Amino acid sequence: MARPNPPSAESQSQFPLMEEMHGPLSDRAALAESQRCLYCYDAPCIHACPTGIDVPTFVKKISTGDVTGAAKTILTANILGASCARVCPTEVLCEGACVLGHEYEPIQIGLLQRHATDFVTARGISVLDSPAQANGFRVAIIGAGPAGLGCAADLAALGHRVVIFEKEALAGGLNTRGVAYYKMKPQVSLDEVRLVESLGVEIRTGVNVGKDLHADELLSEYDAIFVAIGLGGGSRLGVPGEVGAGVRAALDFIRDIHEMPLESVSVRKTVLVIGGGNTAIDAVSQAKRLGASSATLAYRRKEEQMNAYAFEVAQARAADCRLIFEANPREVVRNDEGNLTGVRFTHASSGMEWIEPCDQLLLAIGQPKQDQLLKSLFPALALNARGCVLTDPLTARTSIHKVFAGGDCANGGMEVVNAVGEGKKAAMAIHHMLTGKPAVPKLQASRSGIARPAAGAGLWNPIRSATH
Repeated sequence: MARPNPPSAESQSQFPLMEEMHGPLSDRAALAESQRCLYCYDAPCIHACPTGIDVPTFVKKISTGDVTGAAKTILTANILGASCARVCPTEVLCEGACVLGHEYEPIQIGLLQRHATDFVTARGISVLDSPAQANGFRVAIIGAGPAGLGCAADLAALGHRVVIFEKEALAGGLNTRGVAYYKMKPQVSLDEVRLVESLGVEIRTGVNVGKDLHADELLSEYDAIFVAIGLGGGSRLGVPGEVGAGVRAALDFIRDIHEMPLESVSVRKTVLVIGGGNTAIDAVSQAKRLGASSATLAYRRKEEQMNAYAFEVAQARAADCRLIFEANPREVVRNDEGNLTGVRFTHASSGMEWIEPCDQLLLAIGQPKQDQLLKSLFPALALNARGCVLTDPLTARTSIHKVFAGGDCANGGMEVVNAVGEGKKAAMAIHHMLTGKPAVPKLQASRSGIARPAAGAGLWNPIRSATH
């Protein structure tokens, strides 16, 4: 698998604001924080995690000095536990459900999860059980993002031979190339890819299914297929002047940050980002952190209607980004030479019109569904009105018997942890379809005395945050 060309230490030192917002906990801080956990009966933090990580158990292990055991608890349930520790909206998932949050500060679950996973990664400690004996079944996965990797890991652990086909040169999906650099470096994602490969999963990068390989070949050569192709590239505004120099997708801008030396990333003086989701927030924050004199985000609705999380918005403001609301773009303005000079907006409530100056425009107004690609791969595949794959909510099975789907192509775009959870759910259903056996033959008794599926079983439907 190809490797990225990460920014050098000298490159990073020129942009101190691009360093991580939240550094790792020290050993002493992690010990003290873990000892605050109440080890709740039927802990709500477990139910708030889409992958069902036994949070109190891994936190308890840290408190007793068993950091390796804590990592095993995490990674058995969520193979991408290291990246989720950095990019998950823990404030509205596990930490948001923490009972201590009613009166005090919730446990810093994300930082403790990072502490444990970083501990074993830095020391090269293997914590995963050896895969089951090979059972002779072969499963193909299209897409090496979080959903594909989550599905592959569980299938491989159960004894299936798994091959992932990925069109990009690097596996990992948006974890590798689309997460804000100050949240997570791409190497974290690539380390997780290697962890999946250590289970015997084969990842073939640079293979575009539909062009380099026909889907019919997969249907004939493999016993099951999991589709996890994600979403398409950035959408456009559809206004005059949009096509031309100075305008690009925010995701492409973020990708450059991961693949180029930071000093080579094109950041101009006055950056304007249009959008209201977390990608828009990432883009405007990174533009400012990379040296833009001004970085402004424009959103067409009111602030409380933004898809971005409130804490992400607060972080953008803390980075000295400007946010304007109820701003409907009408035209991308250019001078006689065709150079970008601004965007003409109309205020949604007052009707006032103005030009917001900029010399770089980043669009973060959503990613289109890949309905045409999906239909070209599998003509019999049923899609919903939004262009997402229709799947059984319990099994992730599609309208085609041996084809399953998960992640953004099925849910329309959610968090990394949701994608991993959907991949795990599909893995359990595929295993049952092929072998006739459940992945977990019986419920394990939880430490609270309540019967529930074992961590990583993927059999129970966790409570998701109302923000989703």
